[in-house]
Amino acid sequence: RGLVDVEITADFTFATGVAFARFLQQEREPGTVVIGEDMRPSSPVFADAFSAGVTSQGLDVIRIGLASTDLLYFAAGKLNFPGAMFTASHNPAEYNGIKLCLSGARPIGKESGLLTIERFVNEGSPIDFRSVGTERSEDMVSAYVEHLLTLVDLSDIRPLKIVIDAGNGMAGHTAPAVFARLNCEVIPIFFELDGTFPNHEANPIDPKNLKDLQKAVKKHKADIGLAFDGDADRCFLVDENGELVNPSTLTALIASRELKKNPGASIIYNLISSRAVVEIVEEAGGKAIRSRVGHSYIKKLMADTGAVFGGEHSGHFYFRDFWRADSGMLAALHAIAALGEVDTNLSKLLKPFSRYIASGEINSEVADAQSSMAEIEAIYGPAAGNEVDHLDGLTVSGDTWWFNVRASNTEPLLRLNVEAKTQARMEKIRDEV
Repeated sequence: RGLVDVEITADFTFATGVAFARFLQQEREPGTVVIGEDMRPSSPVFADAFSAGVTSQGLDVIRIGLASTDLLYFAAGKLNFPGAMFTASHNPAEYNGIKLCLSGARPIGKESGLLTIERFVNEGSPIDFRSVGTERSEDMVSAYVEHLLTLVDLSDIRPLKIVIDAGNGMAGHTAPAVFARLNCEVIPIFFELDGTFPNHEANPIDPKNLKDLQKAVKKHKADIGLAFDGDADRCFLVDENGELVNPSTLTALIASRELKKNPGASIIYNLISSRAVVEIVEEAGGKAIRSRVGHSYIKKLMADTGAVFGGEHSGHFYFRDFWRADSGMLAALHAIAALGEVDTNLSKLLKPFSRYIASGEINSEVADAQSSMAEIEAIYGPAAGNEVDHLDGLTVSGDTWWFNVRASNTEPLLRLNVEAKTQARMEKIRDEV
């Protein structure tokens, strides 16, 4: 991701298309690349340039046009081709970026390809116009909707009133196609595709961007509110009272549903998810497996363990039957199915899945993340009788509380998450740390 016309230009995306094609040939991947794009004004320009780069190396391209990131993953999975999605997700309007995957929607991480692609971009590549590939278009939206509806049974739900805030992002494109098939009344907010985000940032992890949704849920007396980020691969919930639902609570709910279908299965959770997730998975007879934060780690762990589902505290939800990719829409459909199957409201339905008080993520600017973490460990570590691990930053666990502090990959920040059994205990630990 980067600033449009400063860090990311058409020349750069052409060069990246060339490099990606070289990388795919090296990896013996199929010779066709699926390309999707979001609603940012620069996305079609960059997708055109990238496609020209890919075809210059003799590979073919299928353009699926406007797409959410999970629609691109669906296409890469269903067609079994590598893919590229032009989006900067929840970043502000002046950014764009490219998400890349291998055939079957398998992730490409730093170690598993990004560094090689970077090297190829820097080296430059010869272009052989004698064997230029072809480009064609294909609409995948209806196949995507059909596939989602085979994964969650919504045929028998009671009528629901649902407010959806698309944040002028790609859910404004995919949600109408999905929800037209459900027994529900949809109240749409900001469905107009607009990459300048005139109403609020399409970043639902920041509570200020959910205020419009909370108001609308209360005003319309809706059963549930859904908020999607810019590329619609993340989904956040608001209950009937307009209260925000912790993503760990949704992880626990979906995990319990998946374990009913797949008894004894493995569920992945990232290490800043609530302790409630582990407890609920184990109570339901499943196996809870802890992961570092980040989609490439979770997807790899799902592949290695055969896990049926994975949840991240940031609102990403991964499904084995969706090529282990993340889909905000599929998570939303699970929540709607769970609510539509019972004669109670969302807050009551979720109460058993919410057992702890969380601080939310607190960011601090520090000069040296490693020495700050060492200082914290000296105070709270084994000497103080606590459990410590270093899977991702520093995690310290006490009797009725835990916290994780880890360095941001992109900014000079330390990110702190605290959870405890009571509000008072959480606040005490949070303020001390």
